[in-house]
Amino acid sequence: MKVADVPGLPEGVADHLESGGIEELYPPQAEAVEAGVAEGESLVASVPTASGKTLVAELAMLSAVERGGKALYIVPLRALAGEKATEFEEFEQFGFSVGVSTGNYEDDGSRLSDNDIIVATSEKVDSLVRNGAGWIDDLSCVVADEVHLVDDDHRGPTLEVTLAKLRQRVQDLQVVALSATVGNADEIAEWLDAELVDSTWRPIDLRTGVHYGQAVHYDDGTQEELATGGSDSQTAAIVEDTLQDGGSTLVFVNSRRNAEAAARRLADVTKQGISDDDRQRLREVADEIRGVSDTETSDDLADAVEKGAAFHHAGLAREHRELVEEAFRDRAIKVVSATPTLAAGVNTPSRRVVVRDWQRYDGTAGGMQPLSVLEVHQMFGRAGRPGRDPYGEAVLLANNHDELEELFDRYIYAEPEPVRSKLAAEPALRTHVLAAVATGFTTTEDALHEFLGETLYATQTDDPGRLKRVTKDVLAYLERNGFVEREDGTLRATSTGHLVSQLYVDPMSAATLVDGLRAADQREAAGRASGEAASRAGEATFQTASEMQSEDGASDEHDETDDNGGASPTPFGLFHLVSRTPDMYELYLRSGDREKYTELAYEREEELLGSAPREEEAAFEDWLSALKTAKLLEDWASELDEERIAERYGVGPGDIRGKVETAEWLLHAAERLAGDLDDVECAAAVREARKRVEYGVREELLDLAGVRDVGRKRARRLYNAGIESRADLRNAEKSLVLGAVRGREKTAERILENVGHPDPEMDAVSADADAVAAAEEADRSGQANLGDFS
Repeated sequence: MKVADVPGLPEGVADHLESGGIEELYPPQAEAVEAGVAEGESLVASVPTASGKTLVAELAMLSAVERGGKALYIVPLRALAGEKATEFEEFEQFGFSVGVSTGNYEDDGSRLSDNDIIVATSEKVDSLVRNGAGWIDDLSCVVADEVHLVDDDHRGPTLEVTLAKLRQRVQDLQVVALSATVGNADEIAEWLDAELVDSTWRPIDLRTGVHYGQAVHYDDGTQEELATGGSDSQTAAIVEDTLQDGGSTLVFVNSRRNAEAAARRLADVTKQGISDDDRQRLREVADEIRGVSDTETSDDLADAVEKGAAFHHAGLAREHRELVEEAFRDRAIKVVSATPTLAAGVNTPSRRVVVRDWQRYDGTAGGMQPLSVLEVHQMFGRAGRPGRDPYGEAVLLANNHDELEELFDRYIYAEPEPVRSKLAAEPALRTHVLAAVATGFTTTEDALHEFLGETLYATQTDDPGRLKRVTKDVLAYLERNGFVEREDGTLRATSTGHLVSQLYVDPMSAATLVDGLRAADQREAAGRASGEAASRAGEATFQTASEMQSEDGASDEHDETDDNGGASPTPFGLFHLVSRTPDMYELYLRSGDREKYTELAYEREEELLGSAPREEEAAFEDWLSALKTAKLLEDWASELDEERIAERYGVGPGDIRGKVETAEWLLHAAERLAGDLDDVECAAAVREARKRVEYGVREELLDLAGVRDVGRKRARRLYNAGIESRADLRNAEKSLVLGAVRGREKTAERILENVGHPDPEMDAVSADADAVAAAEEADRSGQANLGDFS
């Protein structure tokens, strides 16, 4: 089928696609058009990676906009949102506008109302519905990319409920669901009342196989010699062979440590095959990587990149990952060793994919467990790029003949597992049931059950009563915690319930925050509250007052006093409070940590909000993990540099920033809740804790750190140079500012412009020597001395 034969496209689009080399549709794309995707028909496309799924989505969205509607493209990851929006912007020349939205879960999305095509994560779409985005009613087409992720325990229920809500809210909504690996695509199509295109066609061949001995054994029964020779590993031999053929390799391993170790080893292979042009590009990328963070992880990554290799995992900062992905797409980086997260939709194809580790540690199972077929096939799909590679290859590694046969049976010849809904779990339902009630989407329990009956879970379950039972328990929980009320059979959200839904936090997180905030303002009633907490905790599944608080509210040097004479919560106490919520991923306790953090708990018990489990209780481990997380946040907010934090807690820069961003979001929620509750008056203390974790500074730097382009390190340098506030900076001697930023003239000018200095120009200005010395001393000292706790 020719592109020109596609019905309903805006004028000029077909010519534009043809000029870009797309004259004839791939077979799966033609099937989609014949199924009516450009005429408003819903469709499930289960099509291999690189087989043109994005064009199917574009045909659906562009034709929908041409009919006067609006299109929404849902992605699973923030990183994909920007990538897809950039792709779609090529159609703006035809008068369409493209918008993207991923963060700020309280935003109502009104700025997006004028956009024709909107790209957002499923969480963001869910929050837009909760916050009353009116343009949702104007949608005529919704595309769900990577729809197999409804099977994911964490993100799946949000995607599932969001699609169900949109379909119920918007009459005749076209839903286009895309995936490369759906074992039960027919069930997904039935759920969405959609046509099905289920194809294995690829524009270039993908061969899959297992390396064993001195050869790769392929799925078609052939073998190809690939000797390990003098190489110390199968992986290195495959990477070397691929390099000699002008290709790149993506290696999947099962842990961060293995990813970093593999990159170091493989760099010795790739450094021999780098052109002079690539070598210069890699030096530039390495310099950018070193500038992202002052950590050993950053330096290790940069060292590998200079030799043409890299690692990729969630412990890296977002900027690290983006730099690696771009250089790998451009084939300057020749090999990336990655954890499976890179297989989840990010556009990083390579000539060869090596699945080195097909097992990973599973704490719930107590040992190593095989990866799912779906995950491994997702990794396989990264192999081969049309127009760049003559073929793609995906290879597993076997150590013996029995394992060779096992890998063929387990992965090469196997079909992906069916996608199963994860909705009927209480943590998933808490937030979605509250949202359904708070938005007025359902007003009775019967209506709620009717809505949930439209979900994928309802079409798959053999136990239809289970969802009702869990929903009933969730409603009871929401009632007990004051988020939902019943009156004459009608459900309605309370003021606090509305706020919790809009804030996009787990209701259990909100209950924990409310409890901690009340404990902070009612220390004089700690004894009575403890008794009440014990009985209520059994029902509500969380505890409501601190057994570790002294009855008189005595404070140590960390405490502050509010206007009522009671002890205000300290930043550390608030950091621990938010770290105890289900929305925060806590740090693990390592060997020796239990004793260390138990001692810290007793040292600073007056600051801790809410009840503490007894040491013999199983919950005590989680409580201490939250304490360790809080200590990391305190170190960050006390200006300890990233390298020392990473070393102290055994984490990467991405982990640090992830914890910081989550804490900032939860503290913002706590601040809003404190303002909403009549019996809580500690919003100012919460606001200060939020600002300190946002900027990563001590209290005295909050004013300076808020100036654009200043940040935590420059704020400390400026402060040490005698510039202690915005007002000081606005009227500062330029030589002092230049010295504090270590002679960087453009940086000094930007800062002075941002603060409103009357003359920010640095012509003929010399850096103050004392300010330079103070800045260098601050850097050498790691920003702050936090004592011997390590």
